[in-house]
Amino acid sequence: MNTPENADLLAAMGPMPFRFTPQSETMVSPSFSKAFKLLALALLAGTAFWAYRLHGSVLVQASFYWLWGAWAIMAYTVMHVIKGQTTLTGQTLEQTWIWHKRVDLRELAYAKLIRFPGLDSVIAPRLYARTLMGKFVVIYACDPHMLAEFKRLSVELKQFRIPPR
Repeated sequence: MNTPENADLLAAMGPMPFRFTPQSETMVSPSFSKAFKLLALALLAGTAFWAYRLHGSVLVQASFYWLWGAWAIMAYTVMHVIKGQTTLTGQTLEQTWIWHKRVDLRELAYAKLIRFPGLDSVIAPRLYARTLMGKFVVIYACDPHMLAEFKRLSVELKQFRIPPR
C-alpha cells in the first residue's frame, strides 16, 4: 500500500539500488587502445634515451638514482597501461590498474562518458562515476561495444535517479 507511513519507511531506507543489464553477461575490454599503448611505450623509450644521454652531465651524476627512480615509476605505470582491462557485469564495473578499481552498479549515483570523438585512440575514453556515498572512480575502456554500454549505463542511470514528480 502507498501510505504516508510506507513512504517514510522507504525514504529512511535510502534510494533504490540501480540495476543495469549489459548486452552480454560479462563484457571485457582493454582499458587503452593500441595506439595509446604505443604512444606510452614511445614516451617511455624516449625518456630512457634522454636519461641515458644525461649520464655524462655532472649535474645528473649527483641525482642518478632520482632520475632512474622516476623512470622506473613511469615504466611501472606504462606496464599497467598495457595490461589494464575493464570488466562490466550486471553487478560491478571493474578495471585492473596500478590499484584495482571497482564500483558496484547498485551504488551508482552519477555516471558520464567522457570522450573526444575521432581522438579515442590517443585520448582515452573514460566513464566518470560517482557513488551514493560520494566516492568517485574513473574507468577507461577502448572497445566500441564497451563504450556503447557506458553510454547506455549513464543514460539509464540518469533516468533512474531523476526524482518522480
